[in-house]
Amino acid sequence: MTGSEKAPAPAGARKRFWKQASVVPEQDGFAVQLDGRPVRLPERTVLAVPSRPLAEALAAEWQAAGLTVGGYFRPEDLPMTRIAGSMLERIPGARAGVIDSLLAYASSDLLCYREAGNSRLARRQRELWSPWLDWCQDTFGMALRTTEGVMPITQPDATMRTLRALLESLPDAELAVLGVAVPALGSLYLGLVLVKGPGTPEELVACATLDEREQMAIWGEDTDVTDRIAMRLRDVADAALFLELLRKA
Repeated sequence: MTGSEKAPAPAGARKRFWKQASVVPEQDGFAVQLDGRPVRLPERTVLAVPSRPLAEALAAEWQAAGLTVGGYFRPEDLPMTRIAGSMLERIPGARAGVIDSLLAYASSDLLCYREAGNSRLARRQRELWSPWLDWCQDTFGMALRTTEGVMPITQPDATMRTLRALLESLPDAELAVLGVAVPALGSLYLGLVLVKGPGTPEELVACATLDEREQMAIWGEDTDVTDRIAMRLRDVADAALFLELLRKA
């Protein structure tokens, strides 16, 4: 490549076109603007939220986007904007589908499938996983089945009804957060702890990655695995921060 040639854009990237991201008060909240123009989501909805701290965090990630990699930015550079977009555009028109997708984790949930016997891994699963399942049962009043091995189980009908009613009662923001956290954690129940309970992102990701970390304790660290764990932690931490800042409205 000669000095006059430009580096190609990374896959899926767009060129930064603004100098300054800012927050502007509106009637129902706070909008993010780029050089005085509102940010619009894919369906043309203005990026505006009811919380100034959240709007400032959204503006900060837009201000940082595209300052490296030749001035290009990608969707993954705007994680909280993606959650806001789900809250503002995707979920209002597709709540039933979103809830069905989350409920699909209930019977295949990570926390419900345990190592058989009394191995170190089985003991660690009981130590780390059982308290959160107990919290879900005590908090939401539902019985949860677990099994040893990989043979599929189903949760009681009453449990599924309780879970559906719970998800249907959640605001769009909490469903948007679950839409990020549940796939990252591999667990609907850990996602509910993040949204409604006392668990931190670090604690919950430690639960979700127990098997991988135990394998590395035996065979040694694998950078591919540690990179995936770090990515999952970033996703869950972004989701938790989004909700924390939104609640400061």
